[in-house]
Amino acid sequence: MADKVLIYSRFPKTMMARFAERFELLDTGGKPARDAFPAEELGGIRALLTAGGSPLGPEAMDLFPKLGAIVCYGTGYDGVDLKAAAARNIAVGHSPGANAASVADIAMTLMLATTRRILVADQYVRSGDWAASKQSPMMRPQAGMPGRRIGVYGMGEIGRKIAARCAAFESEVGYFSRTQYDLPYQYFPSLEALAEWCSVLMIAVRAGADTQHAVNADILGRLGADGYVVNISRGSVIDEKALVAALTDKTIAGAGLDVFETEPHAPDALTALPNVVFAPHIGGHTLESHVAMQTCVLANLTAFFAGKQLPYAVKSA
Repeated sequence: MADKVLIYSRFPKTMMARFAERFELLDTGGKPARDAFPAEELGGIRALLTAGGSPLGPEAMDLFPKLGAIVCYGTGYDGVDLKAAAARNIAVGHSPGANAASVADIAMTLMLATTRRILVADQYVRSGDWAASKQSPMMRPQAGMPGRRIGVYGMGEIGRKIAARCAAFESEVGYFSRTQYDLPYQYFPSLEALAEWCSVLMIAVRAGADTQHAVNADILGRLGADGYVVNISRGSVIDEKALVAALTDKTIAGAGLDVFETEPHAPDALTALPNVVFAPHIGGHTLESHVAMQTCVLANLTAFFAGKQLPYAVKSA
């Protein structure tokens, strides 16, 4: 009999196909587990698969008295209460670095689309204004990448790939992270200092209580009127109200956002602004990334059911 795995979050069935070949999947379809399956069936669940950002606290864990493993699809695990899991001897796994290249690519895409005003340029062509030789102040020359100061907030796998891509564009790269690394980039002792220095702030830090609204009105003010912010981390890292205000009153020049505080709902106050480029949290959404993430999930689940430690365990759990 195949080992049972509860699919706690909502996932497309195509993304679960590889797991179904090895395990018996109990798919909640994104519904609360207690609404999807009877209590006696939940009581026998030993492992579940979740999206890292889905809230999974002690009350939810207690629905599964035999739960021994929480495996996150992707690198993030901010929705999982790690202390509650540790108190219940539940191992937590994820897919570290599996989607780093894809997320870094989206970060660069958003930065270029924002700083070079690609959406505005696209509309300029589509509307016929270019063919009609109509002048537009939005089409005035913008600063290019050579010599531009790019600040990377968070120097994990994704942050390093962003930094390397920016360096290849002949930009200056600086970073702030909890740890200073032996890297060919300038290290800043605080986020404030990094924001003062850079013209584009790339947010690649892991979400958590210590980074909640870390990019606030003060940080945005330090970026300045020619500054941009790009977020491919989690929406919680930016104070969205402060961001709306900064974009509206031109405290900063623009923003590129792949994540939001309450997904999938981007605030109307943000979507109404012309100086923002959006993506629907697709940073890690490439074929290669999904294969890599699924491989990590399979490795974690296989090890767990074999009585072994998770090869891709969350270190801070």
